[in-house]
Amino acid sequence: MATLEPRIYLASRSPRRRELLAQIGVRFELLMFRGMPREDPDVDESVLPDERPEDYVVRVTLAKAGAGLRRVRERHLVPHPVLAADTTVEIDGTVVGKPVHEADAVAILQRLSGRSHRVLTAVALSDNGRTEHLLSISEVRFRPLDREEIRHYVASGEPLDKAGAYGIQGRAAMFIEEIRGSYSGIVGLPLCETAMLLRRFGHPI
Repeated sequence: MATLEPRIYLASRSPRRRELLAQIGVRFELLMFRGMPREDPDVDESVLPDERPEDYVVRVTLAKAGAGLRRVRERHLVPHPVLAADTTVEIDGTVVGKPVHEADAVAILQRLSGRSHRVLTAVALSDNGRTEHLLSISEVRFRPLDREEIRHYVASGEPLDKAGAYGIQGRAAMFIEEIRGSYSGIVGLPLCETAMLLRRFGHPI
């Protein structure tokens, strides 16, 4: 009798996370969310008063993992581990999420111009009542940007669904002078930490 190849559920809409998981050969199924909103209504992504960026990104990631587990149960799906992740940008101690519109994206990029900021990505894995998480923190430095190139980049639409209003794997790569840390973590799923979690749970990788 043939055995099923081990797989996991990915509780994320992000095509970048799908690509990164596939890059390391992890078989997964998407936990698709009902409805049109971009964000999961089960997860509160607002920043709490005096919440540290590290605590914020871990809290949201654990909430996403929990929401994913509920969907597995509610839909009576075959049990598999649930993987969730969240990425945020921090500058001057403030969490910078996804821009709400083009003007917000312009303001965020002006703030990042010529400076360093941190990118924090937490990843969590849940299975059989056990949940563990790891946090990847990287530093990114932008060269100074002029108004016209910011305007042109925002007009491309790329920044509008990304934390910090940019995607390192896209056109914004030309803005970046230096990174310290995990490139895959900056993209949205730190592969080193992800592989460590999968191994802890006995998932072959």
